[in-house]
Amino acid sequence: MATPYLEDDNGKYIASTQRPDGTWRKPRKVRDGYTPQEEVPVYENKFVKFFKVKSDLPPGMSAPESQQQKPPGDGDTAGLSKAAKRNMKRKEKRKQQQEDGDVESASDAVENVSISEDADEKTPTSKSDPPNPPDDGSASAAERAKKLKNLKKKLRQAEDLQQKVDSGEIDEVTKDQMEKLSRVDTLRDEVLQLERES
Repeated sequence: MATPYLEDDNGKYIASTQRPDGTWRKPRKVRDGYTPQEEVPVYENKFVKFFKVKSDLPPGMSAPESQQQKPPGDGDTAGLSKAAKRNMKRKEKRKQQQEDGDVESASDAVENVSISEDADEKTPTSKSDPPNPPDDGSASAAERAKKLKNLKKKLRQAEDLQQKVDSGEIDEVTKDQMEKLSRVDTLRDEVLQLERES
């Protein structure tokens, strides 16, 4: 809101205004070149100014005004570089593979479900066991490696704890420590099983 200035023979001044309680403020004289606080522009450093003016295009490239930018994937690849075209093809291929994987997992789920004539019979797949997702070689291998690393870490901690108990460093074994020590054999079996699978 711009401050209303009045001019007189004595110079510029801000007119008197009424306060909410009904009293009047006296007029204030304003020097030449004075800018009220509410009219002072907000300070912007160089960094902020740069990003306000910066365009999304690379330096030296100007956007054609007549051509509207289309989102990628509309089939118009004339203005794209070789790398961009290659990337678009990869995205489309991944999308296609993902759709195929969804169809395969749905068909696997349908194959696992059987219709029984007796109401007392149970189907081979129950509601608590969801159908397995499609096996991606790299994803499942990565998950197995992660699980193997986690199991080895737990096994190592349990063995260290056993050594401390045997050497007498730990006098009283807590409930949690007892549970950890009792799981050593199962951890070893799981580690061996995962190592055989991979």
